[in-house]
Amino acid sequence: MILRGLKTVGTAFVSAALLLPPLLSRALFAQQSDVRQYNIYNGFTYFETPNLNLAERGYHLQVGRNMKTWVALGFDYSVVTGHNSLTTNVLKTSLQQELNGEIEFLESIGELPPGYQLIVPTDAFSQTFALGPQFEYRRFKTVTLFARPSLGAIRQRVTPHPTDPFATQVVEQLVPSGTKLDWQGFYGFGGGFDWYATHHFGLRMQSDLVYWHLFNDLLKNGNWTVRFSVGPTFRFGKNIAANPH
Repeated sequence: MILRGLKTVGTAFVSAALLLPPLLSRALFAQQSDVRQYNIYNGFTYFETPNLNLAERGYHLQVGRNMKTWVALGFDYSVVTGHNSLTTNVLKTSLQQELNGEIEFLESIGELPPGYQLIVPTDAFSQTFALGPQFEYRRFKTVTLFARPSLGAIRQRVTPHPTDPFATQVVEQLVPSGTKLDWQGFYGFGGGFDWYATHHFGLRMQSDLVYWHLFNDLLKNGNWTVRFSVGPTFRFGKNIAANPH
């Protein structure tokens, strides 16, 4: 799963890299002389969690303050929704064995068709919250490269939609309220670039790869999620490059 996540990150950055040569040629490798103290980013974001076959789309917000020309501190928030179909393969081993044994018994007495598979369509609503540093490279006049640790918390609410009587019975036992909510921490890394069209407006492309283990009472393993985001960024406040000390 790590390799699949890294492949997705790589694909995102290859796409971004195709934009960099013309941007860098315009930049002429000149040191930036205008670094505004604050920035706000709003954009579209896409989450992919390969192990759960889950794709989510939504909104991404970042608010940051440049403490120095090379480091910023900021807050990061994402909210996304998506759909997938869960099978017993992702469940804890003990739960898998229990359900598979029950399925085999019901097949043997004709209560379930031969070769029955437990598949439950599910809606997911996810939010992420992060706070921390971002390290920035400003050797190009109109392009800033950046990298950061990705440390924060994820909140996810899932709503299963069983499509047959046995699946309905299983969901009623495992998720009696009809929805399940969990909070967990995550960790990983991310990065990207800003291209500045003006002193106050630019375009940001970025990606993150993070690890989390939500619903550890049901799910066997933790998961790697890739986040890709793109959108406008706005800079304002005093120019700290004019007085770096």
